[in-house]
Amino acid sequence: KIRNHVISKLPNDEYSIENSIMLEYSNRWPLMIDPQGQANRWIKQLYSADGLKVVKLSQTTFARTIENGISYGCPVLVENVGQVLDPVLEPLLLKQVIKVGGVV
Repeated sequence: KIRNHVISKLPNDEYSIENSIMLEYSNRWPLMIDPQGQANRWIKQLYSADGLKVVKLSQTTFARTIENGISYGCPVLVENVGQVLDPVLEPLLLKQVIKVGGVV
């Protein structure tokens, strides 16, 4: 797995590898502070085949992109998150989603 992460543009240093392992096996959603954009590039490369959607909080399609990601099981990368999160994200971050009739 580590080799696949490095192939997907993850820097090959101990710190990055440890963080990728925590990201892979964590029960919580990761928040990455990434001033150099390395984690951003790695996530985009790693999940591009899975239909990764990239969205910013300032986009008008933000909420719809999140909803579609949940409904269709597509990964979503939210970029440029500030110190205050949109209230739309709260149930998602607390994992308060409900599956009804096969739809989340």
